[in-house]
Amino acid sequence: MTDLLEQVINGLQLGFVYALIALGYTMVYGIIRLINFAHGDVFMVGAFVGYLGFTSWGLPFPLAVLVAMTACSVLGVTIERIAYRPLRYAPRIAALISALGVSLFLEYFSSLKFVFGPNYRVVEVPIEYVRWNIGGANVTNIQVIIVVTVLVFLVFLQYLVFRTKIGAAMRTVSFDHDTARLMGINVDTVISITFAIGSALAAAGGVLYAIAYPQIQPFMGVMPGLKAFTAAVLGGIGIIPGAVLGSLIMGQVETLTTAYISSQMRDAIAFGILILVLLVRPSGILGRTGPEKV
Repeated sequence: MTDLLEQVINGLQLGFVYALIALGYTMVYGIIRLINFAHGDVFMVGAFVGYLGFTSWGLPFPLAVLVAMTACSVLGVTIERIAYRPLRYAPRIAALISALGVSLFLEYFSSLKFVFGPNYRVVEVPIEYVRWNIGGANVTNIQVIIVVTVLVFLVFLQYLVFRTKIGAAMRTVSFDHDTARLMGINVDTVISITFAIGSALAAAGGVLYAIAYPQIQPFMGVMPGLKAFTAAVLGGIGIIPGAVLGSLIMGQVETLTTAYISSQMRDAIAFGILILVLLVRPSGILGRTGPEKV
């Protein structure tokens, strides 16, 4: 029972990291119906910038996280402006191909020696490691930091979307771009802000991932990005609580499969559950079934 509890806690840690990436996917999709496949690589850039912040630049850990979030916000807005905005009213397949191109560019550009380099880097965690024994299970301060950070971001995001003017503008743009323009909303600005927020969350996720699983490299965002996207779809893409719920499910499935079945089967079972859920409920667990606006 103690071992099971520890695996559940490990699953929460992984699931909350996935949630920070999944929130970016679900926000962008909710606004412009685009799957931003470069988002996992923004997560990777955030991990590297945060790592450089608290190692090479000597920044305190919280400040390194803020620097990573700021850098990735600028990166996200730049990607949207260059790669997506010119294709906004083109066939969706064009924007999808552009997203894949941006993803590959970020991965291979980051692999250059004068950028981050192609090699793995071992992360020296800048926080003193503390372990507590609760009910026979080990809980670390890293796990507590991850859970608390994600919950704070989730509350902030819910407040932003449902209690502020920019949140109201986001919801209006997600409903209809033309209607939003008639109401005096700058659609391009709202979309840029959405990319900035989603990219900042991914950067925070990257830094937290780096201290929880202390090894980073330029292709580290591929699988977490795919799993976070899967989690967003599982919970109901375009719905913020759905992204978090799907991420927590993915984290538990992956961790428990690794511990009790086989590490080689963890991805197959996780994606298999997604297929089963979508066969029963195509809109996801919290998604609302309805006609899609085209």
